Amino acid sequence: MSADLLQTIVAATRRIVEVRAATEPAEAMRRRAEAAPRRPGIFRQALERGDRINVIAECKRRSPARGLLRPTYNPVAIASGYEAAGAAALSVLTEPTFFDGSLAHLAAVRAAVTLPILRKDFVVDPYQLYEARATGADAVLLIVAALTPQALTTLLAGAVALELDALVEVHDLDELQRAIDAGARIIGVNNRNLRTLAVNLQTSYRLIGRMPRGVTSVSESGLKSVEDLSQLRAAGYHGFLLGERLMTSPDPGAALRMLLEGAPC
Repeated sequence: MSADLLQTIVAATRRIVEVRAATEPAEAMRRRAEAAPRRPGIFRQALERGDRINVIAECKRRSPARGLLRPTYNPVAIASGYEAAGAAALSVLTEPTFFDGSLAHLAAVRAAVTLPILRKDFVVDPYQLYEARATGADAVLLIVAALTPQALTTLLAGAVALELDALVEVHDLDELQRAIDAGARIIGVNNRNLRTLAVNLQTSYRLIGRMPRGVTSVSESGLKSVEDLSQLRAAGYHGFLLGERLMTSPDPGAALRMLLEGAPC
């Protein structure tokens, strides 16, 4: 995903939020969010278990980098397979234009599984936090590259108020410092360069030494093998987000099970 594409997605997301808010005003969405069940801290707690490899397994039909990943996409069946295979948490894409995601997918997965769920989207407006809580998410993704420092701080505070965990995604040292300054408690390092799309796991190794004590750390993108997970865990990472590695397998749940069975605790 290029930086220009990121801004295109962000602009499209803002328009989608405007349309949704015109249909269901923010105050009504806020009331729905406040009435929804809460499981405060469950996403972060799932990533901090020390007796297993903590994988956030992703439900994603399409990506801008790889195109269509699964012509036949059943997020409930995929999520159920992940849960049976031993995933620590789930990530469900809800961005519709570039990833073929939907809030309906998240709601359906929420009804089918008990695992913590991350709403994987380009969250740029507090309205999306209300949507996430109302639909059953336990956490949201906040991408530092897509947000101003003020917006990041505002959205983090909004997530805290709704008892949503926030996975704050960074790509380099400058973004990591912005996440730290904003008070992020869960920080994900995306190994994919936004401009070149190249994946380099050294990004995770380079940034782990700069994580403050007490922060829950997640490595994202390009994780393919037992060795990748084991070595990054030894380096200090608490959790790992796997998407395309699983979604391009004939049976994503079986692929996750095989990966976890080969990973030492």
